[in-house]
Amino acid sequence: MATLPLTLPALTPTVRRWRFATATLICAMGLTVGWAQSGDYPNKTVKIIAPVAPGGGVDLIARTVAERLTKAMGQSFVVDNQSGGGGAIASANVARAAADGYTLLLAYVGTHGTNPAVRKLPYDAVKDFSPIAMVGGTPNVLVVYPGVPVNDLKAFVAHAQKNPTGLSYGSAGQGTLTHLAMEQFKLQAQFFSVHAPYRGIGPAFTDLMGGQTQALFPGLAAALPHIKSGKVRPLAVTGLKRHPLIPDVPTFAELGYVGFDGVQWYGIVGPAKLPEKIIARLNEEINKAINNPELKERLSAEAIQPMPMGSDAFGQYIRQDIARWTQVARERRIEVD
Repeated sequence: MATLPLTLPALTPTVRRWRFATATLICAMGLTVGWAQSGDYPNKTVKIIAPVAPGGGVDLIARTVAERLTKAMGQSFVVDNQSGGGGAIASANVARAAADGYTLLLAYVGTHGTNPAVRKLPYDAVKDFSPIAMVGGTPNVLVVYPGVPVNDLKAFVAHAQKNPTGLSYGSAGQGTLTHLAMEQFKLQAQFFSVHAPYRGIGPAFTDLMGGQTQALFPGLAAALPHIKSGKVRPLAVTGLKRHPLIPDVPTFAELGYVGFDGVQWYGIVGPAKLPEKIIARLNEEINKAINNPELKERLSAEAIQPMPMGSDAFGQYIRQDIARWTQVARERRIEVD
């Protein structure tokens, strides 16, 4: 039987040069990838997924952020609208994307606040994402049909308690913030009101202004034009202080209601395990943008207040918001199939 040699044959100069060149190339490739993921980011177009159809607040914020980051970082940031499933389809797509900073999500209270509280989702709103930066938010405002014989929140509660079957309220859909916020209020104020869910806030406003429903708890950005026209009457606003666009409308806190400091918020997240250097760079640029006086004025005109914060603080905000609406959903037994 033939035996194997105890020593390997000597490498020829050509083979040694080839192996050295290959090792050098592999090292160079590793350094290039590491540099592209941190110091040289971004070096190609970045997609910001907006989990809605074009138009509306979410799309507006996504395009505003994309425009500002394009100018600040010298690379194109483009918006890709992916609607469906109340934002679940787009969110799941981003959760599965490569954690390289080139696919981001315009997250908002629906995808990372109320949906996790009421739906079974194809993603985990905390574990599957890297929080990057909060952008801003708009408070919710309780408005009523002008034909309802009340001028303030106390009178509204008294009227609702006396007419348990004669008062209905609309929402943008089952399990949305406009639904859960009203259920939170009903729970504290101890009154009954029939819920009429719509497919979006637009149809809900149409029926409110026509008197088919009597109350609605929308975001201020959506409600402001109707408040200014006198077609709806504002009674109270969420948040820690009165909003400058409706300074005569008191907060729920002023009127003795606890826990009404939530807002319809918007922020940027990426897939889980996004490199810390990329998170830090994006957070820095987004916070710079929303602190710019011109952009502040532009957002404020849409009733959106900038909410700059660090990425860790934004992550904590998301967790607290999910916990808030999960508690309301459990207490009111709200679940969306």
